[in-house]
Amino acid sequence: MKTYLQHYKVILIIGILFILCSCKSVIVPVFATQLPPAKPNYHKQSSWAVLPNTYPENLKHWKTSTANLQADVFYIYPTLNIDKKDVRWNVPISDSIQNEKVINKAVYYQASAFLNTGNLYVPYYRQAHLRSYSQYDTGGSKALELAYSDVKNAFKVYLEHYNKGKPIIIASHSQGTTHAVRLLKDFFDGKPLQSKLIAAYIPGIAIRKEEFKYIYLMKSPTETGGFVSWNTYKNKYYPKTYNEWFKGVATSNPITWDDKIVSQRKDHKGFLFTNDKLYKQALTVYVKDGILWTSLPHFPYRIFALGKKRYHTGDINLFWEDIRENAVIRVKSYYNRKEKMMIH
Repeated sequence: MKTYLQHYKVILIIGILFILCSCKSVIVPVFATQLPPAKPNYHKQSSWAVLPNTYPENLKHWKTSTANLQADVFYIYPTLNIDKKDVRWNVPISDSIQNEKVINKAVYYQASAFLNTGNLYVPYYRQAHLRSYSQYDTGGSKALELAYSDVKNAFKVYLEHYNKGKPIIIASHSQGTTHAVRLLKDFFDGKPLQSKLIAAYIPGIAIRKEEFKYIYLMKSPTETGGFVSWNTYKNKYYPKTYNEWFKGVATSNPITWDDKIVSQRKDHKGFLFTNDKLYKQALTVYVKDGILWTSLPHFPYRIFALGKKRYHTGDINLFWEDIRENAVIRVKSYYNRKEKMMIH
């Protein structure tokens, strides 16, 4: 009996210690004390998640012809490292778990919307951890700076070795948009390359209407040379940071691509769900000052959306077919205007 009680006490103590340890917050090292991951070499194919001659097998699911595409699409993926236990500020591009997410989540459900539009380029980059936004002043800014340095270097290599004078679409989401905004400022805004910008699809981060000097928020589905952006939330829901972050920022209607405040279900082209099926006429959206409100998706699995207030992860795939069709329209519009300019 005594032995049993002693054994029980040991188990109890171990259990208590385990609970106490599991409740402790993860201590994140100071950014300066953490050796940064190896710098990518974008002259190597292995530093790219997608190049036109190395499309992943899952993209072939869409059976899209990549022949004679007249434009390029440079896509920057969103934050995929959100594990609170991961103390790394930046993820190396050799991280197989991260790279699997890039291909099977970001590329498959977001970048795939642009396959009919142009040759797709997706660089791996030393992405900053999600905490970089909430801990911006204690290491996050440096982690994001490191991540952007990769995106910038990848784009330089793309221009030098791959572009060959073709017009460009910049596409991104979330952290990818943080970097895309800087990329647009560094390479396009008021610079010669702006003439090659078909459009920038950059949702998932609040962007001020006056963020750029010469790149404007586009207000028609055929307009080129500007940007579109939105942040999606449940109908009539205001995020806690609404007044601080979102009120007054640029917000597009990703269904009609014009000044319409409301779009009905019949206007919605379709969203790509995680079962790989496209659901059309599933959403009603309302452009509220600074954010995009959406109705509960009308489709067989709508129960999965019950209780959701923030639709951030669906900013692109909720409007997947709408984006896909519009991107093709803008490429045609770009070349039509170019022809007219040459005639005159």
